[in-house]
Amino acid sequence: MSIPRMTVTEWALLVVLSLLCGSVFLLIEFALDGFGPFTLVLGRVGLGALALVAYVYLSGARMPGIGPIWRHFFVMGALNNVIPFSLIAWGQLVIDSGVAAIVNATSPLFSVVLAHFLVADERMTANRTLGVMLGFSGVVVLVGPSALQGLAAEGLGQLAVLGAALSYAIAAIYGRRLAGLRPAVSSAGMLVAATVVMAPLALAFERPWTMSPGVTAWVAVVGMAAFCTALAYLLYFRILRTAGATNTLLVTFLIPLSALVLGITVLGEEPHWTALAGMALILIGLAVVDGLAVRMLAVSRGLKRR
Repeated sequence: MSIPRMTVTEWALLVVLSLLCGSVFLLIEFALDGFGPFTLVLGRVGLGALALVAYVYLSGARMPGIGPIWRHFFVMGALNNVIPFSLIAWGQLVIDSGVAAIVNATSPLFSVVLAHFLVADERMTANRTLGVMLGFSGVVVLVGPSALQGLAAEGLGQLAVLGAALSYAIAAIYGRRLAGLRPAVSSAGMLVAATVVMAPLALAFERPWTMSPGVTAWVAVVGMAAFCTALAYLLYFRILRTAGATNTLLVTFLIPLSALVLGITVLGEEPHWTALAGMALILIGLAVVDGLAVRMLAVSRGLKRR
């Protein structure tokens, strides 16, 4: 099967998507100055749900009525929003935004391993096995020093984001049950369900009415909801439709780079060498899993022969 050629427009959209997804880690840092993790996530999914539901109806579609499909929305809302968003927000209480983005990039590695056991037509191959080993060796390099210190706060934060990556991977496999729905409808339903789940959690554990967030925290939450959630979903499915799954996966490589640059330039973060080494191994592992490394090698050999 040939891979669709990316147009200039699709490359531009891919870069924009990576910036949107990468900036969420930066915005979480600002939002945590005024909101607790659960309240932050509630604002993100709640406002994102409003934006996507409005888009669904403005585009002429309709949300499904009460029925079995909503069970899938609630499962996806938990796996793709409630659990990972909360774990990432909690993790960023103790780790830098760039590190969180690097650890989160392991999600496709988890997907490959889980798909081998749960999906009949997606078995592990030699290159996938090698890629997974390289990727997770990057996690060991990144988390290792903290783990050796008895799981200090920083190590626990990294493990929390690793749990978020695992949850995303499970969601990617479970989400096949929604393949028959329009992407905007399934995304909106998922965020509505996540809002219903997050509301009692935030009310019970954080009492949002006692918080006094400033303008910056509010702008960060609104930005996450409107741009990093609602718009990012729409862009993702737009690129997926025209450029294919393989090309869309390239955003996985760009997100940690975007987040790392934003963290350094805006927040003044200074990543440890273990973060950079871990990121390199994770990205190389992803390239091997996807076959990108093999394709690049073939292209370079072809150019040399010319």
